[in-house]
Amino acid sequence: MKKPMDAEKFIAEQKRILAENPDCANSSYNLGVALMKEGKLDEAIEAFNDAILNSGRMFEGYVNLGYIYFKKGELDKVVEANLKAVEIEPRYARGYANLGFAYLQMCKTDEAIEALEKAIDLNPKIAQAWNNLINAYLQKGDPDRAIEIGEKLVEMAPTFALAHNNLAFAYYTKGNYNKAIEHLDRAMELGFEPHPEFLESLKPYRQETGE
Repeated sequence: MKKPMDAEKFIAEQKRILAENPDCANSSYNLGVALMKEGKLDEAIEAFNDAILNSGRMFEGYVNLGYIYFKKGELDKVVEANLKAVEIEPRYARGYANLGFAYLQMCKTDEAIEALEKAIDLNPKIAQAWNNLINAYLQKGDPDRAIEIGEKLVEMAPTFALAHNNLAFAYYTKGNYNKAIEHLDRAMELGFEPHPEFLESLKPYRQETGE
């Protein structure tokens, strides 16, 4: 069996190919992926931009740029990159999910909801998009909708601990403390460590029920 090439050799090989054929979009993309995995983010950005320049439909390049810009904390560029990705490939659900998460971090709640619902419409199995949608509706001040989304998610992915935590908070916001305790306990059973202040806030209601 052929031994896989290590990262540095792979990067060197892609650079050699590009030295001979600078317009090879696939090699630029492969180089970008390898550099990104090695944490060489600025070099990876340059490689992905070259891939995009030399290919009319390199939406994957934009997706990876979005990931890098998120790592760098540049949310405006995350949005810009993923908007380009879904413009090229309108049925790319992950692109909309990434957009929704970025908008959520920017407190652009309506834009987040629109993008996340689009992602779910295209691919209902993206659990993280459902989870972010819970948070988006909480951010919007609509715990009823957050609970509705959360219940669908934990039915679909019953071992998704963070979803139980977020659903617990939605129930807490609504004043349904028994359900909040139920889902928070389930999250902890699944290995999630909730925020200490949230745990503390539920203590009086545990005492009332004898839990």
